[in-house]
Amino acid sequence: MPEPSYTRQVESRLREALEDSPVVLIHGPRQCGKTTLARMVGRTEGYDYINFDDEDTRAAAEADPMGFVKTLPERVILDEVQKVPEIFSSIKLAVDRNRTPGRFMLTGSVSVLHVRRTTDSLAGRMDIIRLHPFSQSELGGTSPGFPEALFSSEFNIRQDKSDSPEMIIMDKVAAGGYPVALQRSGERRADWYRKYIEILVERDSRDIAAIRSPEILSSLLALAAAQTARLLSVNGLSSSFKLSRNTVHDYIFLLEKMFLLEKLPAWHRNHLKRLVKTPKLHIADTGIACGLMRMNAAALSANRPLYGHLLETWVLQEMRRQLSGHRQPHVFSHYREKDGTEVDIVIERGAGALAGVEVKASATVRDSDFRGLRRLRAAAGDHFSCGAVLYNGERSLRFGENLYAVPLRSLWEME
Repeated sequence: MPEPSYTRQVESRLREALEDSPVVLIHGPRQCGKTTLARMVGRTEGYDYINFDDEDTRAAAEADPMGFVKTLPERVILDEVQKVPEIFSSIKLAVDRNRTPGRFMLTGSVSVLHVRRTTDSLAGRMDIIRLHPFSQSELGGTSPGFPEALFSSEFNIRQDKSDSPEMIIMDKVAAGGYPVALQRSGERRADWYRKYIEILVERDSRDIAAIRSPEILSSLLALAAAQTARLLSVNGLSSSFKLSRNTVHDYIFLLEKMFLLEKLPAWHRNHLKRLVKTPKLHIADTGIACGLMRMNAAALSANRPLYGHLLETWVLQEMRRQLSGHRQPHVFSHYREKDGTEVDIVIERGAGALAGVEVKASATVRDSDFRGLRRLRAAAGDHFSCGAVLYNGERSLRFGENLYAVPLRSLWEME
C-alpha cells in the first residue's frame, strides 16, 4: 500500500541544511517517513540511494568501509545508516578531503550517536534533523498556527464551531501519527502497532546495546504506555519487573534512543525551592500506547483517567511535531510544585519567551484551572508570553492577562 503524500514541516530545514552541511542526518523512529522525505528531496537534487537494510550492501560496507565510501556517487542517500556504524570514520575522512555541502544525506531509526561501535560523531560536519510521525497540521495540509498564536498571545475571543464531538479527538489519540498505521483502522491498526513494537524491540534494540531479554523492553514500554504523562518512578518500575534501578534506567535510556519513550524534564529556577524536579515519562506516540493496550476511541471514552493522561501526551507530541520545522529552538518541560500545582507543558522559545499549556479532557473550564499557569507566570516574570488551557469546548475565552481557554480543535484547525 503506497504511503500517503504529505508535506513535512521539516522539509525546508532539510533543504537549508543540505546547502551548507556536508552531512545531514534525518533521524526518527522507523516508519515515520524518513526514507520518503529523503528520497523526495533527493529526486529533485540528484541523489543516488543506498539502503543498509539490504544484507549484501551492508556486508560490503562492513567489510571495507573506506573502499565503500570511495566508490559512492557524488551525492548519496545512505538509508538506515546505524546498521553500519563502522562507516562513520570513513565518511569523516571523505568529508575532510572534500567539504562540499550536501554530499551525504543519512537516515537513522535509532539515535545514531548512541549506536554501539560508532567511533565518530561527525561533530562539526553533520547537521541533524529530527523527523516525528505525522502532526495533525501535516495531515490536514495546514500551517501550524496554534504555537504562533500561543507565543504572540493572540487568540481570538469568539464562538467556534458548535459541533465538537469528543469522539473525533479520541479517534485521533488512538490513531497516532505513523503513516502506515493511519492507512488502517480499528483492530488492523492496533495489530500493526503491536507487530511494529515486536519487530523494533527484537531488531533495532541490538544496534544500541547487548540486550539479553528484549521481551522486558516490550513489557516496560506497555507499562509506560499505561502510565504515560506521570512523574517518572524508577522504584515503581523496578519493583514491577524485579529489576535493579540501574537496569531500569538503562532500559528507559534504550527506549528513548529508539524514539519510543521520552522523559520530559521539570522546569525550574534555582531560587524556587517549592518546585518538583522529577521528570515526567511520556510515550512518544499515543497510537503505540493504544495499540499495546488494545484501546480504541470507545474504550478511551469508558476510561476517563487513562484518556486524560493519553490526551496530555498527544498534545505534547503534537506541539513537538508542529514546532519541529521552526527556525528557532524550542525546549519542552513541565511545571510542578510540591503542593501538586502544575502545568502540563512548558515551552521555551529561543533565549527568552516562555509559554504554558494545560490540557483538560473536559468540555468546561473554570478559573481554578489556571492556578498552575498563574504560578508559572509569576515564576517566569517578563519571559512569560502566554498560558492556554486546552479543553473540549466551543469557545476561546480570556481568563486574565495572557491567559486563555482554547478549544482542543484549535491545535489543528488554527492557521
